[in-house]
Amino acid sequence: MAASGYINLLGPQDRRSSHPGDSREAALARRRLSDAGHGQWIRDEILSELEALRVPVRSPAVLDVGCGEGSLLGSLGQALGIEAHGIDISVPSIELAAKRYPEAIWVVGNADRFLPWADGAFGLVTSMTARRNGPEIRRVLKASGRVLIAIPGADDLIELREAVLGRGERRDRAPRVVEELRPQLRLISQRTVRHVVSLDAAGIADLLVTTYRGARFRERERAGAIGARDVTFAREVLVFRRR
Repeated sequence: MAASGYINLLGPQDRRSSHPGDSREAALARRRLSDAGHGQWIRDEILSELEALRVPVRSPAVLDVGCGEGSLLGSLGQALGIEAHGIDISVPSIELAAKRYPEAIWVVGNADRFLPWADGAFGLVTSMTARRNGPEIRRVLKASGRVLIAIPGADDLIELREAVLGRGERRDRAPRVVEELRPQLRLISQRTVRHVVSLDAAGIADLLVTTYRGARFRERERAGAIGARDVTFAREVLVFRRR
């Protein structure tokens, strides 16, 4: 148990590097983007989706897999009055989450290997552009629960991809995700949400830190030359239930 309140369950066998997941720089960039209001649109869309589907969000607990620095889960927890649990492999991200939202439960762990909660512990499991462990998600989900997964839409950050990569290919990821989860989960709802925002140079720089950390030298060179511009954020919001 860390002094800032999170639980670290990440063993040597659970990591491929000494500092897995988002670096502190990337976690802080995500936090700044959230604090500037650039995550409000997806939060509002998720709340609307849950209300429309009558998902039992006021269940004892909600789990966010790959929660990052916690802004989305923390704000959902405050809005819905739920018991919020988040897991991520990045220590800097979870530390930021625990300091800002001490009322939630934050765990450093490798969700690809296991989710350290009991069977049927959650009425709602979310995954926001994170990896998905279908068998473990099904195991910790109540029989009547729902899984809400958001993945990048076909035109997500297309302006940024055109500027950095020289092309802006549109990719529909939803069929692959649905097929990946088919053995454990059944799709009950899908829709696309889209939001265009104007980012200044500092916002673009933060977005690049979170998006192109592994870029090649020429791509990093192009990224460094990008100034203020409009950027499209798009998500495919998929809702599942247990099979």
